[in-house]
Amino acid sequence: MQIAIQTSDLDRQRIDGTRVYLKELLQVFGRLAPETFFTLYHEGHFNPSLTPKAYPNYQEQRIPFPFAWMQTRFTWRLFRDKPEKLFLPIQAAPLLLPRSIEVTATIHDLAWKRYPETFTWKDRLKLNLLLKRVVKRADKLIAVSEATKRDLLHYFPTLEETKIRVIYHGFDRDFFSERLSEQTLTSELTSYKLEIEKYVLYVGALQPRKNLVRLIKAFGKLKQDIPEAKLVLAGEVAWLTQDILKAREQSLYREDIILTGKISFETLRALYQGARVFAFPSLYEGFGIPILEAFASQVPVLTADNSSLPEVARQGALYCDALELEDIARQLQRLWRDTELREELLFKGQQQLEHFSWEKCAKETLTYIQGKS
Repeated sequence: MQIAIQTSDLDRQRIDGTRVYLKELLQVFGRLAPETFFTLYHEGHFNPSLTPKAYPNYQEQRIPFPFAWMQTRFTWRLFRDKPEKLFLPIQAAPLLLPRSIEVTATIHDLAWKRYPETFTWKDRLKLNLLLKRVVKRADKLIAVSEATKRDLLHYFPTLEETKIRVIYHGFDRDFFSERLSEQTLTSELTSYKLEIEKYVLYVGALQPRKNLVRLIKAFGKLKQDIPEAKLVLAGEVAWLTQDILKAREQSLYREDIILTGKISFETLRALYQGARVFAFPSLYEGFGIPILEAFASQVPVLTADNSSLPEVARQGALYCDALELEDIARQLQRLWRDTELREELLFKGQQQLEHFSWEKCAKETLTYIQGKS
């Protein structure tokens, strides 16, 4: 069997959940199906942090093109190569495809439909066009959560439910569960002037859907009662960040609000393990890998009671109303101080991890692509 995979997102410099998803699947596919031939199409050079594992049954096809790569150069190669199957992991499809190719596509979220104000109008236009095309052309759709599946059926009422399969993301259990020595942890945190269990951590891109303006303001309220607390926003600047940066600048505690920018996975692991609280009060998530990483890192989690977040965290997290600043602040303080609650959530978070792994995700995904039951 020949399976083509669109892997151009692994060329990008910014690392996000969808790119980690693709990288982790490719770490496993080649081993799971040694008799299957995979062609990895991309346009430039893989980001060193996202470079997939090499297998004898992987063939990398780097086909540079300066304009609309997926709609032009990639499409042309698919017409030339005519693979049996095509896997599109980033919810976008070429406008033209050979009819003979069976297409499986992953839908990560429909955030711009739920919260259009958190995206630029150009991005909304592009995302709507790409989603409409992929939903129409794909023979099979993967939704990364039941919440994403519900959104698909809501916005595409004629879409057949049988065309969608929910396959959860995984997480790197071995990496994030490996405990760092106190010396290593202290050394990593010192560069940010942090002390162990003296800060609230957020992990993810800096963009409006992540609800960081409210988190910054809620931290200001926490700071009044817990003056030693700091807030770490660990992630790269994405889009429409001006209000986030303004909120930090206007905070009385701006010197204790740390923006890390791009960091290594090793530093990320240290930030998780040193945190007192992991805060993820997003307005909307298609899945939420950082919650699993926090569970594995043994840090108590505060997240929002919306979209897929309760589906991922279940009883392992404390919940807040993402739209209520006072509730975010109140639950932050509760999770910082309540020792019994913290221990309970740590225990339940570990239990919840048993439902997720990249191995499980890759097996279910590959089986679905191949058409096996």
